[in-house]
Amino acid sequence: MILQWKKAAALAAISIVLGKAASAQTTEKVNIVTTATPFLRISPDARSGAMGDAGIAISPDANATFWNNAKTPFAKSNGQIGFTYTPWLQDIASDVYLITLGGFYKPDENQAITGGVRYFNLGQIQLTDESGALQGSSTPKEFSIELGYSRKVSDKFGVGITGRFINSNLGTGNISSSEGDVVYKVGHAFAADLSGYYNGLDDVGEGFTAGLTLSNLGTKISYTNDADSKQFIPANLGLGGAYHFVLDDENKLTFALDLNHLLVPKAPDNVGTDEVDQQQLADYYSTGVVSSWGKSFSNSAYQESLGGEYSYNDLFFVRAGYHAESKGAGDRNYFTAGVGIKYQVMNFNFAYLAPSGSSTNRNPLSNTLRFSLVFDLGSQKNY
Repeated sequence: MILQWKKAAALAAISIVLGKAASAQTTEKVNIVTTATPFLRISPDARSGAMGDAGIAISPDANATFWNNAKTPFAKSNGQIGFTYTPWLQDIASDVYLITLGGFYKPDENQAITGGVRYFNLGQIQLTDESGALQGSSTPKEFSIELGYSRKVSDKFGVGITGRFINSNLGTGNISSSEGDVVYKVGHAFAADLSGYYNGLDDVGEGFTAGLTLSNLGTKISYTNDADSKQFIPANLGLGGAYHFVLDDENKLTFALDLNHLLVPKAPDNVGTDEVDQQQLADYYSTGVVSSWGKSFSNSAYQESLGGEYSYNDLFFVRAGYHAESKGAGDRNYFTAGVGIKYQVMNFNFAYLAPSGSSTNRNPLSNTLRFSLVFDLGSQKNY
């Protein structure tokens, strides 16, 4: 992989590596909505990953902090810690991966504290200047750290808030080009998630659950000394629903559907080329964060996730799902499947992704096995 240092730069390059490497251009010209720190949009655990990336309204576990913090007070467990390893672009690179660590603790039956870390290693990248001369190598990496609080507001409703610090190190230094010197630096951003959850389960665990999330609502991020080219992070509006069937004492079945919309305005056509409309580009970069959420509804960046989970005696799980995206979101469509096994206090989850549709619109997780391990810290206390 070769990263060309040009003025719009670190972000544009990494967005191409992570986003458009996942889906090549189709014959129909579509302005794909891209953002900085796209690693925040990668499904962070194997359980939801096996269910088509549906995670907003399914039962809470250690990874709820990444999906919907508001559901953690309804967890049966007193607390959990979860670890997930996700290879990325495995077909062409062996040193690119995402690691996530999440968990929650319930001090009492009405509230929960959550935390999480995401670490994305992009592997070793050879750097060149505009003429192709070697400029050494770099190992870009990104991470986020988050802390959240959630609380029941009734027996059926919960709300949550999460604060997040984002660090994106794609390359640093002073690079000379025909357009002048550009100073590249580590990007930082702060964001928050707001979430709500409805728990309509009866005493045996059957019924409807739903969730609403506003995630990554935060500051822009900058990688250069150009104050007028700060980039949007992937703010998102998510709505999810799930129905839980209790077939008998041993057999349970859950169906879940998530709908997501990227709250980021689309960039002007031909960004990164001499053909871009400079006034449109200036207007895009000058758009404020709050106003950008409203303008985002003119884009076509939508995702749908449909998943199912079968549980036998709460010890063995079989999962499957389908994920679909609009062309503005990348047009990646894929099937997922996976299994889960619970042994004492440990839960092992595996997920596999199989692409569908055009072979040119590949997901970086195609034909990749993901692995999650969840430790249960104890059953529900008698408060």
